Amino acid sequence: MAISLTSSFASLSFSSQISQKPYAISLAHSKPFPLSLTSKIPTLVVSASVAEAPAAPELETREELLNLVKSRLPGGFAAQPIFGTGRRKSASARVVLQEGSGKIIINYRDAKEYLQGNPLWIQYVKTPLATLGYEASYDIFVKVEGGGLSGQAQAISLGIARALLKVSESHRKPLREEGLLTRDARVVERKKVGLKKARKRPQFSKR
Repeated sequence: MAISLTSSFASLSFSSQISQKPYAISLAHSKPFPLSLTSKIPTLVVSASVAEAPAAPELETREELLNLVKSRLPGGFAAQPIFGTGRRKSASARVVLQEGSGKIIINYRDAKEYLQGNPLWIQYVKTPLATLGYEASYDIFVKVEGGGLSGQAQAISLGIARALLKVSESHRKPLREEGLLTRDARVVERKKVGLKKARKRPQFSKR
């Protein structure tokens, strides 16, 4: 049986022929593609219009404020019935209150312009009026000198609080509770002889 199997395998012959021609594949399309590359893409047109911003109200000039103060304060600051004097550090402020709409004029200039728009200094000035709810009830005219803007703002605050006492004595309690009637007497300490500043000493050298 084994001999017959080997003889049958030997009689078999294998032949392999490889064609040297490359395979060619042809694709035939009976119908063209429905999409074309040259089709137009619809363009989106956006149009915007810029609305003109409302014109900012022009600030009053210094000459106009000067004429306003002269017309509202005949005889000057000292001749007014409702006034108060405030001091802080080396700043001194004379404040006059008159019934009005809440305008604040410092040295013939608008308060925000004079105080350079600093919110803390502006708050110092408005605190006495805000405590009593008089933000839009009085016009304030201030003449201040000495020191810096921070000291001047606190001096104005004290002057307004003292002037409000002349309007009504009932204002004393709420102003006192907020500490607006207390004169802050702190000033810079003077320089001493032999020292660089108030307390700073020169460096000690043993040799």
